[in-house]
Amino acid sequence: MHDDVDPDALPSGITALGDDIFAIDTRMAGYPGITSSYLIRTERPCVIEVGTAGSAPVLRDALQALGIGPSDLATVVVTHIHLDHAGGVGDIATMFPDAEIVVHERGARHLADPSRLMRSARAVWGDRLDVLFGDLRPTDAARIRSVADSGEVDLGAGRRLVSHYTPGHAKHHVGLVDSATGDLYVGDALGVYNPATGDVRPATPPPDFDPDAAIASLRLFGEIGARRLMFSHFGAVETVGETLHSAEEELRTWVETVRDARADSPDLDHAVAMVRERVLTRYRPNPDSVSAESAEVMDVLSGVHSNVAGITHWLDRVAEDQRAAADPAQSRRD
Repeated sequence: MHDDVDPDALPSGITALGDDIFAIDTRMAGYPGITSSYLIRTERPCVIEVGTAGSAPVLRDALQALGIGPSDLATVVVTHIHLDHAGGVGDIATMFPDAEIVVHERGARHLADPSRLMRSARAVWGDRLDVLFGDLRPTDAARIRSVADSGEVDLGAGRRLVSHYTPGHAKHHVGLVDSATGDLYVGDALGVYNPATGDVRPATPPPDFDPDAAIASLRLFGEIGARRLMFSHFGAVETVGETLHSAEEELRTWVETVRDARADSPDLDHAVAMVRERVLTRYRPNPDSVSAESAEVMDVLSGVHSNVAGITHWLDRVAEDQRAAADPAQSRRD
């Protein structure tokens, strides 16, 4: 099992958050400040989020520094199966052979057989996939436990992690609440938090983005009454109410801006330009301490093109549904 670790002597990239919780910077694509995993180092140690396949060795070494060896880790939970959160699951499952893998039921089959997910990712990212994410390797299906609208992970000594189904960003997304602390692990449901500026901006990628579901998930998070918000991008945030309010406000602003742009022109570039003009100016610039490379990778994950593409994809679905409702016969012919 683990040895006691002096919080003041932790390696770079590991932050002690109290209550046996440690944030681990998994250094996506080799850069800091993009993806965060969390270790709850109880008698049944649990890792939340693993990052990309390229991050798996970074996470393994951090866990070792925290006294968690190959046979010690009890559970790995991912909030959803996007490759910046779950891309390293297969590798971590191999490195920690006794760990159970927990994921929402809509994502479980893709962890067991990632071939379809990886084909889709390769089509989107091309050669950049290898640099940004790497390959998600299969996990033995017998080691995967799926959860539905809710579920629990035993952390030992009566402490547990409670999952809540929170779609909007993705159909396979869950939030997680630590019963002992009230900490809420939010995945991408709130978007991306920039600790350097305090800004939170939405993450609305295609093909699953749904603003109504996303706002319902934010409201659910508000009802939980969390102590802290534990962002996968990036870090722990104590201003819970303010951040939840900001996340909803930003989400509505992005959606309305893209809706206005689409009313002018169906051209995606027009919507992107309008968001850059109306929305990005709301955010504070990064300080010099944030590397240009880290900012660039973060922009890939939740930047204008990806967000606008997800919102326009949703708007197209809504328009198609409205056409089908207005003329069911035409819809059947199509």
